[in-house]
Amino acid sequence: MRFGVLGTGHWARTVHAAAIAAHPTAELVGVWGRDAGKAAAVGAEFDVPGTDDLAALLARVDAVAVAVPPDVQVSLAEQAAAAGRHLLLEKPIGLSTADADRVVTAVAAAGVASVVFFTFRFQAATTTWLAQAARTRLAGGAASWLSALAGSPFDSAWRRQHGALWDIGPHALSLLVPALGPVVSVQAGAGAGDTVHLVLQHATPGVASTVTLSHTVAPLATGIEFSVHGDAGRLVLLPDTESAVESLSAAVDELTAAALTGGTHPCDVGFGREVVRVLETASRALASGCRESVPA
Repeated sequence: MRFGVLGTGHWARTVHAAAIAAHPTAELVGVWGRDAGKAAAVGAEFDVPGTDDLAALLARVDAVAVAVPPDVQVSLAEQAAAAGRHLLLEKPIGLSTADADRVVTAVAAAGVASVVFFTFRFQAATTTWLAQAARTRLAGGAASWLSALAGSPFDSAWRRQHGALWDIGPHALSLLVPALGPVVSVQAGAGAGDTVHLVLQHATPGVASTVTLSHTVAPLATGIEFSVHGDAGRLVLLPDTESAVESLSAAVDELTAAALTGGTHPCDVGFGREVVRVLETASRALASGCRESVPA
């Protein structure tokens, strides 16, 4: 499958482009960016053309891997889908349910395959953890992701504006929702900096989970842990944060399979929309101080 990478930032270069360029059965054809100079520089790193002409790149590829801020991604996804190109998107797929709906509609209208790159979902340890969870009568779960964003390569304008909820919240939901079921309501409280604490009520009566997210903790306080608990005890997942290139390569394989079979992927744009609905509900709960229901 011939891929174009849309984006020129750290993640686009070190993960998306690097993984596709090294992939045994995918081909990196070119790089697009809003800044032609940056696109050319990233393209040169991988010995492919870089351009700010999206239509020209879309004409040469079968699929695109998109690594841009969420509000920019929406329009790019629509244009790529309309051109019949399969989509490997970043999370979240939008910053509102309305924007997520635009992406879902574009994918459905074009009949293209889609995969949203929830990084941990493309790791063997996660697959094992979810399989174990599926064999257990679960009562709840917990997610904690504490990071110090300042000074890191991910310290971008959109992350500072929208905070940990929208940046790493999708990762937590990508694990808790398949393990515990759809979220029907959210309670939320704000902590120091951009720290948020969520209580998620899942569709199964009595099943709830808690989520703590932050990009503004002290460096010595950082760490990530996910768990679910039930009749068989507590199942803990300590995700691998050092294998993003390998995870992206697996996502390329799975997008290719979905494109060839015409099937859907568990992490397609429909699931991406479900994640955005919960995040938007959490944002309302933070503003209102009340428990908010997730709309249908």
